[in-house]
Amino acid sequence: MNKLLAGLLTLPLLFSCGDKKEKTEDTATTTEIVTPERITVKGTELYKGDKPYHYIGTNYWYGTLIAAKEGGDRERLAKELDMMKEYGIDNLRILVGAEAGTQDFTVNPALQPKQGQYDNNLLDGLDYLLNEMAKRDMHAVLYLTNNWEWSGGMAQYLEWNGKGEFPNPNVPPHTWPEFMDYTKQFHSCEPCMQAFKNHIKFILGRSNTYNDKKYTEDNTIMAWQVANEPRVFTADNEEKFTLWLNDVVNLIDELDPYHLICTGSEGKAGSADDIAIYERTHNNPKIDYLTMHIWPKNWGWFKHENAGETLPVVITNAQQYINDHIAVAQKLNKPIVLEEFGLPREGESLDKKASVANRDTFYKSVFDRLEQSVTNKEAFAGLNFWGFGGIGKNNPENGKWNKGDDFTTDPPQEPQGLNSVFATDTTTLNLIKEYNKKLQK
Repeated sequence: MNKLLAGLLTLPLLFSCGDKKEKTEDTATTTEIVTPERITVKGTELYKGDKPYHYIGTNYWYGTLIAAKEGGDRERLAKELDMMKEYGIDNLRILVGAEAGTQDFTVNPALQPKQGQYDNNLLDGLDYLLNEMAKRDMHAVLYLTNNWEWSGGMAQYLEWNGKGEFPNPNVPPHTWPEFMDYTKQFHSCEPCMQAFKNHIKFILGRSNTYNDKKYTEDNTIMAWQVANEPRVFTADNEEKFTLWLNDVVNLIDELDPYHLICTGSEGKAGSADDIAIYERTHNNPKIDYLTMHIWPKNWGWFKHENAGETLPVVITNAQQYINDHIAVAQKLNKPIVLEEFGLPREGESLDKKASVANRDTFYKSVFDRLEQSVTNKEAFAGLNFWGFGGIGKNNPENGKWNKGDDFTTDPPQEPQGLNSVFATDTTTLNLIKEYNKKLQK
């Protein structure tokens, strides 16, 4: 008897068996535990229960940290989950946990302070977060590590396994090219890859202490995501990257055939700027849906000092980027989600009172493209904007994050509030609410 079937015999819920893309959930036999409907895939469509699922969700990577019993802020968590639900935001992309957290500009506290050792307080926070989301009929996309330094990620695994201290690009004299050359080693570091697989086994083997649900059977979880923005880095690394990616995807599918799997890729931007590489690396039937990210400022499309001329360029380029990736998704017969995109406030101000008119214009153009996709039954299925800062407090003078400061969805190495959508950004939130209502129709 396999692990999934064995677990079903002890649950108050009954699930049908078969391919994970076709399985459906029976009605719950108890009202004591809130159970969101399961998210599945059929062709290029996401489904929630028996209905197509289209959404404008958000990035809420720090959710586990503020859900922690010690050092968290569960009152803030409750307020923010309720607020998001009010605006129709029911899909949250969340970091399972950071690695180490000992360098400047890295998330602290870390879920893994040392390789294979776990902070029980943060594991409890993950349990609590998922349980609170279930009460509100919300869904989580959980990414299991990070390509970037701000939460330790792959670079930390390399450091743990004898590759030398990772060159943090936020700390001079280190540079981004140096960091990327270092991190590229991950795809050929056997002990690093094995340690990450052990981490996956540990997380997927967990049961929630607040509701006794196995993670592998919890409908609150929409998908497991391999990593935040895993990159090929260079074209000559495609073979090693693809072998690693498929190995991880296959492991997740073996451990949990019930949930969806995605990679967390930026798309072309994470594939040596070659969309053919993106297509090849995602041509695995166990990858259930595709992802893409768009960062106009980071990619040089948007100049805040010349917003009038560059914002139209942003919209044109973003539409083309989306269209190119929809074409790949259609070819591979998978849905695709734009799970990261953002734009700073006017003048790159960190003041919550600064205008978000340019951001709203950009967001609306993306929302319109999603609505068009839904109308035309294209593969573009959903969005997660970056990101929800809620009622978090930032320092508009310098934006620096220090241990103990509020998390605001911008990672620690970036100015806090740069891309955050705060509770006070009502024009943006009302726009999201408007389009989420449209999508539900």
